[in-house]
Parts: sequence; C-alpha cells; structure tokens
Amino acid sequence: MCQYVVAGRDRSILVDTGLADTPGTVIDPYLDRAGLAPDFVLISHADNDHVGGNRAYRDVHPEAVFACHELDRRWVESNQALVRENYGWHAAHGFPAMPADELLASMSGDAPVDVGLRGGETIRLGAGRVVEVLHLPGHTLGHLGLWDGQTRSAIVIDAVLADGIYDRAGNKLIPPRYYDVAALRETIARLEALRPELLLTAHYPVLERREALEWLASGRDFLDAVERSVRAAQAEGAAGLWELTKRVDAELGPYPEFMSELGATVRAYAGV
Repeated sequence: MCQYVVAGRDRSILVDTGLADTPGTVIDPYLDRAGLAPDFVLISHADNDHVGGNRAYRDVHPEAVFACHELDRRWVESNQALVRENYGWHAAHGFPAMPADELLASMSGDAPVDVGLRGGETIRLGAGRVVEVLHLPGHTLGHLGLWDGQTRSAIVIDAVLADGIYDRAGNKLIPPRYYDVAALRETIARLEALRPELLLTAHYPVLERREALEWLASGRDFLDAVERSVRAAQAEGAAGLWELTKRVDAELGPYPEFMSELGATVRAYAGV
C-alpha cells in the first residue's frame, strides 16, 4: 500500500493518506526524515486505504489543502457514506455481508475536502515545473492521478489493477473493481499514449517503460476476459449478479477476499 510525495522547490504534494494509522506510523516519520512538509494533499479516490488517514493527517497538519475529484467527494468526506455506498451496494444481490465496523475502524474519521477537481488542472511545484492532474475513471468515477512531464512519471494509484491485487506470496487476493468499464478502457488508452518512463501504483512494484505498457495491456486483457465469461454464463442461462460473479471468479480467480469488488466489474457488463 503506497503513498507518494512529489517534491518541488516551492510546494510538495502528498498523494493519499492510507489507513487510519498510516500518517502517524509511516507518512509523518518519513516526511520528518526527508525534511518535507507537503502543503497539498491529493486524494486519488474514495477507498478506505486511500482516505483512511485523512482526519489523522489533517489534525496534525491543519494548514494542508486537501483536494479530490468532485465525483468522489461525497465518499472521501464521509466514512459512513463510503462504507454504505461503495462497499455496501452489493447486499441486495445476495453477496456475503461486508465487515462494516472493521471498515469504519480502518479510517480515522471524516475530514472536509478544500478543493474539488475535475482533471486537467496543473499544480505549480516551483519555477518552471508543474504537474498535471489526470482524471482516470473506472475504478471509481472520480479517480485521479498525476502526470509529471519532467520525469515522465505517471502516478496512477488504483486506476488500473491488472488482473487483481496479489498477496506477498504471489497468490491472487483481491479482484479488480471497475464501476465503468468503458471509461476504464479510455483510461488505459490515455495512459498508454503518455508512454510513461515510470508507472507508479498503490499495490504493485514500480513499473518502467515496456513493463508499464505490458501491465496496462494486462488490465485490458482482464476486462476482455470478464466480458467473455459473463457473456458465456448468460448464454448458458446464468442469472443474478451473485451467480454470475461466482462463475467469473471460478474462471479468473479464485479471489479469496472482497468478491463484491469483482461483482462491480461483472455488473458493468451484465447490466443487472
């Protein structure tokens, strides 16, 4: 689980705050050692492991300006709304219940967002250096990233998740979640067109050049595989989102955690 700092002469940007204890145990100790004091916090998207430290960081750094995309703002600002709507939507479809109390406990409390973004904005880091805010929808509707043209680095966090998040032993753990697969295909194409020297994510090793492009292509391959699986299951008479999701998991997984994440991607193709 990675956070990033983009440091300039006049301004530094912190990307994401992690879970509830991440600011106190990881981010602030690192910033102290590095002699950095980010005054701008960009929240990439509304998931607990990216917004969970917002309140904790804000309490220690009240001068910091927080920003996120307007489409994710409701969930970024409200822990309850995030858990209820981002992680609880699947209950009506027969999925196992999510651990709502655990998810709430993983976040440090509600915190306001100061600036709402839409993508395309630039942030000045110092004389002659700016970074561009990228709108990278799919995983959430308001997912953001950063493009640093000086180093040709793209910070994409969870915008593309290849074929899922793996545990340290190399086993599939959590499936990709995409609410809008058409938007995700456009996100992949946009990142490929940038031809980044470095592709920086939240849950994978640093990816360089050709490896980055191959990894982005694997994200498209996963979408194609889900679509084929859903269409085949529907042709055989499978119905209901939970049944379809289990079929896709059997073919592309297994994913032992957060099956509801796969359910969102399946729903985007199944229309149920």
